Amino acid sequence: METKRLVPYSVHLPEDIYVKLKIAAGQRKASSMVRDAITMLITENSSYSSGYNKGLQDAAKIIETDGLIQGLMINGKSIVPTLIAKIEKMTVKEKANGTKKRRGN
Repeated sequence: METKRLVPYSVHLPEDIYVKLKIAAGQRKASSMVRDAITMLITENSSYSSGYNKGLQDAAKIIETDGLIQGLMINGKSIVPTLIAKIEKMTVKEKANGTKKRRGN
């Protein structure tokens, strides 16, 4: 999975939501929380698919960045590209009628 440049975007929020977001920001979660919510609303049809796909993205990111996994070799070859490719194939896309379909199937 490729890393993409993040572009800043301003959002106006009701005060009660702003206060809750500010509390989350104290835990260093606000930016990713807002980004994930917007991504889910724009690109996914259901919260299940969105959560599932986010979990797959997180798993692939761990594989890409973990030094121990990076050093894991079988027959002299890194297993990282194979693991990431298999994870990417598991991404769920929903058809227009709401039924789930795995990418690549």
